[in-house]
Amino acid sequence: MIEQDVVYVTEEGLQKIKEELAYLKGDKQVELAQKLETAIAQGDLKENADYHTAKEEQAFVAARIKDLEDSLRRAQIIKGAGPSNVVRVGSVVTVVEDGYDDEEEYYIVGPHEADPGNGRISNESPIGQALLGAKRGQKVVARTPGGEIRLKIQKIS
Repeated sequence: MIEQDVVYVTEEGLQKIKEELAYLKGDKQVELAQKLETAIAQGDLKENADYHTAKEEQAFVAARIKDLEDSLRRAQIIKGAGPSNVVRVGSVVTVVEDGYDDEEEYYIVGPHEADPGNGRISNESPIGQALLGAKRGQKVVARTPGGEIRLKIQKIS
């Protein structure tokens, strides 16, 4: 398995993927079938907004199921990252942006668990990619849609 094919997840993240998949294949499918049945009973499907909405939702759910199943096949658990001299998936990295004094802490996770507002950034994000492989004291440049961000790594744990 080449590294680009890997979907990094924590044990907790893997469980959430499994739970969402079970919900979509179970309760959500039943709910969609009921919506379609009700819409079909209304007649004339060409101009039936409820029918078209249910079909669109059904397609979205099918695509999400496919995505989650693919992620499960490629999942690799982030195990015991712990202290390291380089940033890797599972590391908690403390950085300072050039021109600022405040430290920021990022937990590097896979894309399914990314939550930037809570300090969890994807290894595939511009900042995550810039940090991977860097060492304490090193400065990195992240090329984001908003421009370049220069970060100095203060601590890796």
